[in-house]
Amino acid sequence: MKAESQTLNETTLAEKGRLAIFLELVKARLTALVLLTTLVGFHLGWGGAMDYWLLFHALLGTALVASGASALNQFLEKHHDANMPRTADRPLPSGRLQPEIALLFGGVSSVAGLLYLALAVNLLTSVLGAVTLVSYVFIYTPLKRVTTLNTAIGAIPGALPPLMGWTAARNEITIEGWSLVAILFFWQLPHFLAIAWLYREEYAKAGFAMLPVFDRTGERTGSQAVSHTLGLLPVSLAPFAFKMAGPFYLAGALLLGLGFLWFAFRFSRGLDTIHARRLFYASIIYLPALLGLMVFDKLK
Repeated sequence: MKAESQTLNETTLAEKGRLAIFLELVKARLTALVLLTTLVGFHLGWGGAMDYWLLFHALLGTALVASGASALNQFLEKHHDANMPRTADRPLPSGRLQPEIALLFGGVSSVAGLLYLALAVNLLTSVLGAVTLVSYVFIYTPLKRVTTLNTAIGAIPGALPPLMGWTAARNEITIEGWSLVAILFFWQLPHFLAIAWLYREEYAKAGFAMLPVFDRTGERTGSQAVSHTLGLLPVSLAPFAFKMAGPFYLAGALLLGLGFLWFAFRFSRGLDTIHARRLFYASIIYLPALLGLMVFDKLK
C-alpha cells in the first residue's frame, strides 16, 4: 500500500514536471499577455451583449497560435539560448525536453490554432494569426542575430493580437483596430530596450544584435527609449479620438503616458541598471493599466 502511494506521488510529480516544462516552452506569461490584449480588442470591438462563446473560440485559437509560435521560436534559438544565463535553463538548452518534441508541438499547435480560428471565428482573424506567426518565427527570430532593427520588426507581430480580437468581434479591419496595434507597437520598444540594456552582455555573448550591444555609451538606446515613449503618448489617446473611450480614459491615459515618459527620460539621463530596471517595471505597469482603463471606460 505504501509502495503504491509512493509510486502515485512520483507519477503526480512527474506529470507536474512535464506540465511546467511545456508552460516554459510556450512562454506562459507572454501567452497570457497576448490573450489579455486579444480580450481587450474583442471587448472594444464588440457591440451589444457580449458573445462569450465566440470570445472563447477567439482566445483558444489565439492561445494555440501563440503557444506554437513560442515553441518554434525556442526551437530555432536553442543553441543561442544556451549561451545566456537568463535563458540557459529553458527546456531545450537545459536538455529537459527533446528538440524534436518542441518542433512537433510548435508545428501542430500553430496549424491547429489557425484552423480553429478559421472555422470557429472567421477567416480574417486566422489570416492575421498566420501573419503574426510567420513574422515572429521566420522573420523576427532570425533577424535578432542580423540587425538592431529586430526590436522594431519584432514589435509588429507583438502588436497584432488586439487587432485579432477586434476582427474576431467585427470580422473587419478598421482604423479603431489599427489604433490598438499602434499602442502595442510603441509600448514594446521602450520595454524591450530596457530589457536589452539590462542583459546587453548576455545578448552579446549569445550573438544577438540588440542595440545596446553596439551602443556602448547608451546614448542611442536612451534617446530611442524617450522618442518611442513620446510617440506612444499621442497614440495612446487615439481610442478617445475615435470615440472608443471617454474623458475618464483620456485623463488616465495622459497621466500614465507622462509617468512612463518620465521613467524613459530618467533612463536616458542615468543609463544604468537601476534606471533601466525602473523603466522596465514602469512598462509592465503601464500596459495593463492602460488596457484596464479602456475596458472600465466602456463598461461604466
